[in-house]
Amino acid sequence: MGSRFIRLVVLLCVMLLLLAAASTAAAAAPSRPAPAYNLYFGDLHAHTSYSDGVAGFTPWDAFAVGRDSGADFMALTEHYSATNTYENWTMDEAEWADLKNAAAYYTSSSFVAIPAYEFYLAAHSGEFNTFNVRDLPPKMEITGPERLGLYYDWLAQQPGAVGQFNHPTYVGDEFNQFADWSAARDAGMGMIEVYNDEFYESSYIKALDAGWHVMPTANSDTHKADWIWGRDMRTVLLADKLTATSLYAAMRAQRGYGTLDKNLNVRFSVNGSVMGSTLSSTASAYTAEVKISDPDALAGRAADAVTLVEIVSDRGVVVKSLKLGAATGVKAVAWTAKGLPVASRYFWVRVSTASDDVNGVPGVTAWTAPVWTGR
Repeated sequence: MGSRFIRLVVLLCVMLLLLAAASTAAAAAPSRPAPAYNLYFGDLHAHTSYSDGVAGFTPWDAFAVGRDSGADFMALTEHYSATNTYENWTMDEAEWADLKNAAAYYTSSSFVAIPAYEFYLAAHSGEFNTFNVRDLPPKMEITGPERLGLYYDWLAQQPGAVGQFNHPTYVGDEFNQFADWSAARDAGMGMIEVYNDEFYESSYIKALDAGWHVMPTANSDTHKADWIWGRDMRTVLLADKLTATSLYAAMRAQRGYGTLDKNLNVRFSVNGSVMGSTLSSTASAYTAEVKISDPDALAGRAADAVTLVEIVSDRGVVVKSLKLGAATGVKAVAWTAKGLPVASRYFWVRVSTASDDVNGVPGVTAWTAPVWTGR
């Protein structure tokens, strides 16, 4: 009896020691690292003769030029109208089929050709680039801003589809002031142009404050035969690999940024989560990590030196900033910003460089997607 009791005590002690060791190992185990996304540079808004682009050039020509000009990806977004009123400058069904064929032909391990369309909903509603859909949308023979809701709801029903708010103040009234938000509609919309021949940063902020989860893009909207090589603005997508599936996933996850510099590298995270993420609303503190580099700046090109980095929050308020002299800015930036406002709904980064003014705005060069706090 005594020996059996002793064996039981010994066994119990061994089990307790093993449990304690497992608990210690679990406590010491590092948290799972964030995915190491690659940065892919391209253009998500361009045209050919299949709508109102340069005459004589088709998607087969444009994708070849974009690929040979060094882009990782390029979308052709031919016009398509919600009504039959504008058929003289819109794509038809046969051209849409040929655009998809051209994209499939030119997509490779080093270049993704994206077939898309710019859906024109008429004067009060604006235009949307529409990605990752097989079919053209239905005609919407009604008038007024009601078309917006029809488009949002149709898009939300297309598996994997993603929409982009195009040049928000160019046509319509900023998409009815972004007032038609719902959770389902939000899931379909992934992007907003923050630059397209002019700045739309204020529209980006307005969309965020209205509840839309969107990332900023910077696109050429070219109607000329200068795909990629003729313009320096780029949309940058953070993806695990260069495939259409991964790029569409980045668009839907708002994982990217817009830049006027063709090779500006920007990494931004809050509490370890990359741009496009939504954090737990229970966080009691926020710390941002910003890393910026530019091959041209590192090589000594003064115009690409980073001069100012700002963390922007609700209503466009700058909550943290890092001002750099040109000499310092030539070097890569690595900045940890602690103590961000706990009550904020989102944070994103604006980067300025020593470049020339664009449209009268001094040096503003890049805008990242937010990290949402979940509040």
